[in-house]
Amino acid sequence: MDKIEGNFFAEIPVNALALTLTRSTIKMLHSPTWSIDKTNSVHDFLVCLTGKAIYEIDGETIIMEPGMAMLIPANTRFVGRCLSKTLYTGIAQHFTLDLFGRLDLIAQMALRKSAPLPHWDIFEPMVRRYHNIAPPSSTSLMQHHLFMVLLMEFTNEAFIEWREQSVGNVNNPDALSLAIMVAANQISMDPVNPTIGDHVVQSAPYNPDYFKREFKRQIGWTPAKFQEFKTMERAMGLLASGCNVKQASEQSGYTDAYYFSRMFKRYIGISPAGYKEAERRHREGAYPRGEEDGKVAYPLVRPQSMPRLADER
Repeated sequence: MDKIEGNFFAEIPVNALALTLTRSTIKMLHSPTWSIDKTNSVHDFLVCLTGKAIYEIDGETIIMEPGMAMLIPANTRFVGRCLSKTLYTGIAQHFTLDLFGRLDLIAQMALRKSAPLPHWDIFEPMVRRYHNIAPPSSTSLMQHHLFMVLLMEFTNEAFIEWREQSVGNVNNPDALSLAIMVAANQISMDPVNPTIGDHVVQSAPYNPDYFKREFKRQIGWTPAKFQEFKTMERAMGLLASGCNVKQASEQSGYTDAYYFSRMFKRYIGISPAGYKEAERRHREGAYPRGEEDGKVAYPLVRPQSMPRLADER
């Protein structure tokens, strides 16, 4: 499968994931003479706060420095030692992340073993907070939330691709749900690609017509309509960031700004110009429609209830 950019967690339902921190956090505080040679039965996620260390994993050499994170898959032998004259510190957390109650989500993905956490100036205090609040012999609710944030940031940086048919039997309903989730994810990350909708359908190990029906049943949209909606969502971000309608249209893959405006209003319920004005008012503290939180509740209606455009593609 092709690599995707951005947040690959975007289309995973919250209740489909089960995170378990399988032991208390290891508060790393390693001296210059520290070394390790070990295999864990669960995944191990590490973040370096200070110092420097070197690891050998599956023939790959990894250098851990402040801001670097590393995920060691379950049942993988790793060898490491300290490289600095100062203490090598950070956190190490053993965990499992199950999808649909029985599939190992980490095993469904090809990931780089290490990657820098983006915006380290923001995440360093979070990692230190995670380190400081960790109980000595248990885990806490706050740890679960903080860990998931850190893990998502790492996987977004380290993600290479979804593994092909990694759940085996395609007759397994979990395998179908995973295939649909992956397809929705690929569309979400590259909605302006005109071939992405057909690509995800043809790449799925199912009959195309059956897969499109199941996609609509689980997602609520056909792959083509879902792609249109995600394109309009991207256009919302472009408009909110300062692009004019023509620029947002072009960057969303539309050569006709008038047609783009019609499609935008069809999916979002307001014209691009109206959306820009509403966003401006919101930034200035106005409360559109009298809503207490100041957010506009755009009618993000699904395609089934939308009138068809005469010249719809």
